[in-house]
Amino acid sequence: MAVVIRLRRTGRKNLACFRITATDSRFPRDGKTLETLGLYDPLRRDAAQQVKLDEERTRWWIEHGAVPSEIMQSIFKRLKLFPKKPHVKRDRSGRKPNAATVRKHASEKGRIEAKQARLQARRKAKKTAAATPAEAKG
Repeated sequence: MAVVIRLRRTGRKNLACFRITATDSRFPRDGKTLETLGLYDPLRRDAAQQVKLDEERTRWWIEHGAVPSEIMQSIFKRLKLFPKKPHVKRDRSGRKPNAATVRKHASEKGRIEAKQARLQARRKAKKTAAATPAEAKG
């Protein structure tokens, strides 16, 4: 069972209020919850009163594998509760390159080389054209 900490919408139309819940990820947003962990009222002006959270139970759920949603992660970051773990890039050195990508890069390389050759030929022609009239005068 994958547990998610996410918001459950309550309140009326245009006056939303949310409950912070621990829920099975397969359940719908406003469906069955395992536990209510707090409240989030985005319409409150005072930022301190916007979020009411049972930190002890939230820590317990996270220690036992619950994953916060993106919005809950940002709320935790704002409250400075759970610092976000730094992203570690995976080592993919043993992975084979995609054949389509290899062909694409090869064709790009060929186009770039052809463009450089045309540019050099144009410069060479320009130099010879500029040198010819000067020699005719002399």
